[in-house]
Amino acid sequence: MSNDPNTKKFKKWLDILQQESWQLELIISGFAIYGLFSIIDPIEIAIVEAENDNNFYRVGIAQGLLVSWYILTINLLVHVILRGLWIGAIGLRYVSGDIDYDELKYSSKFTRHLQKRVGSFDNYVATLEKYCSIIFAITFLLVFYILGLLVLSFTFTFIGLWIDSENTHEMVRYWIAIPLVVFLGIGTLLTFIDFATQGWLKRKKWTTWFYYPFYWIFKYITLSFLYRPIVYNLLDTKFGRRLSFLLVPLYLGITILAQTGFSTSNYLEKDLDTVSYIANKDNYHDLIDDQLTMVDRASIPSKVITDPYLNVFIEYGSSIEDDVFYFNEELKPEKDKRGLYSLFGEGTVGFRTRDNSLKKYLTTLEEMYRLKIDSTAYDFELVLTENKRKQQGFETFLDISELNKGKHVLQVTRKDHRRDSIYYRTIINIPFWYYKN
Repeated sequence: MSNDPNTKKFKKWLDILQQESWQLELIISGFAIYGLFSIIDPIEIAIVEAENDNNFYRVGIAQGLLVSWYILTINLLVHVILRGLWIGAIGLRYVSGDIDYDELKYSSKFTRHLQKRVGSFDNYVATLEKYCSIIFAITFLLVFYILGLLVLSFTFTFIGLWIDSENTHEMVRYWIAIPLVVFLGIGTLLTFIDFATQGWLKRKKWTTWFYYPFYWIFKYITLSFLYRPIVYNLLDTKFGRRLSFLLVPLYLGITILAQTGFSTSNYLEKDLDTVSYIANKDNYHDLIDDQLTMVDRASIPSKVITDPYLNVFIEYGSSIEDDVFYFNEELKPEKDKRGLYSLFGEGTVGFRTRDNSLKKYLTTLEEMYRLKIDSTAYDFELVLTENKRKQQGFETFLDISELNKGKHVLQVTRKDHRRDSIYYRTIINIPFWYYKN
């Protein structure tokens, strides 16, 4: 068969596919829904891990995947439900034919109203078919919108990193990078206006001369060259334009509805931070029972300690290394390698340091931290480690064999600085109960 879209044979083939497309839609929707529910946990775990590592690149990608997951799942579920209703309507039409309003024997007022508002059964089937087909097409169109937005966001991010880089020459920064950011900013605004107004900037002759260059470049940045035939085919009908206007308010409403809950107290909340009188599960090893929970600042094995020692894990935070360099300038490298790295460049992974200075690094950390139980300070030595949630941090063991039975509070403090003043700030207070075996 010829693939020339102008031949009658090709057009006839497309007409046949159009009529039978509902079968393909249901097959794809079924497999897609099954696959989507299989990948939601890895996506959520990736978000938690990226947030814990303060890796905003991975956070952006994972959040984009999560939004795409919700769009695909909701739309495909609605599509399957409507397709099921459509199949049921066709089966009923085979049995009962069209609606016979005379057979219902309603009053003339109700009969006229139903004939006007409900109409024939064939119209109902046609409307269901139209909604099913458009929802299926829009589902994947929205995913491409999200991908385009992510690409645009990362473009701004990388240019920003280029501007802030110490290796960027002043001339390049002010004559290339900054004008490029201004150009992209104006282009983003114009693209959004054109998107929100469904092509208003393309209709006016006086806007064409300055908008066309932005349009030509942004069709690649936003990946619109991949899906714009679907967009224009959707917008050339009145129904498609109305539906496009409803999409943003619809998803905003769904988002607001998803954040709606029920509170049982004016004081008690679900996720209260751990203090001396609050015990959050994020600070006890044995209560972290799912992959979506990470240690919050520090943790101990359990609320009830029966061993004569207390294992303390302290999470590695993104600001710790800056403080290490402040209190020990000898450890500060000539070139900071934190951040993005690739196969073709140097970078840092985990706690890799230079010049075999890891011991000095740990010694500085030990001088920065203080561990107290109640009001008693404890001596300790830190080791670098990784907990079962693959969080990097520091670990030590405190001798608590002389503690009295009952409730105690572990206090973790860290040396900090503000301008020229140095002080210790409390990282966390973790309550626990000690009962000897």
